[in-house]
Amino acid sequence: MNSQYRELTYPDPGRTERPYPSPMTDRWPAEYRLVLRKEELAVADPAAAFLRLADSLLGWDVHRGAGLWVAPATPRAAPGVEMASGIGLGKVRYYAPCRVLWAAEPVLDDAGTPLPGQRAGFGYGTLRGHPERGEEGFYAELDDDGRLYFRIAAYSRPANAVIGAANAVNVRVQQFFTNRYFAAAYRLVSDS
Repeated sequence: MNSQYRELTYPDPGRTERPYPSPMTDRWPAEYRLVLRKEELAVADPAAAFLRLADSLLGWDVHRGAGLWVAPATPRAAPGVEMASGIGLGKVRYYAPCRVLWAAEPVLDDAGTPLPGQRAGFGYGTLRGHPERGEEGFYAELDDDGRLYFRIAAYSRPANAVIGAANAVNVRVQQFFTNRYFAAAYRLVSDS
């Protein structure tokens, strides 16, 4: 690992990098809580919505739409980009720092239309100060039949004993934000 980076808080990063059609059901580390969620986004033009969703993921708009604060100057998701999403009010915020491990932009044909059978998105891993240790991947998927899906894959465990003692609350917070990510994705790609 490049010495310019802060260390990740867990071993063996990169497990969320799953290009289409790699399965999402295997190769997850033991002793971590696993979240795998996939929903079809039924829209009139799935190809155009795929591009919107991919752009919204890579540009942090799904995070912002879920109610997390991401600094406006945060670069588009790309390997090595460090970011921190925050919750709270005004200047009183708790930040969860992460580093992007991989990112995939949409693959387009010569006419600028996304090719079916691909995933775009990114995965990031936790840095010191995050309440969890682990990794999360966010995927816009355009399947071989041209249907649009949004996926999240995450594996995590509490970063310390204090968070571990309140693990039931921590699990609910993670479920809450996963639901918010999906709601934001629906809003961002819906035909208006």
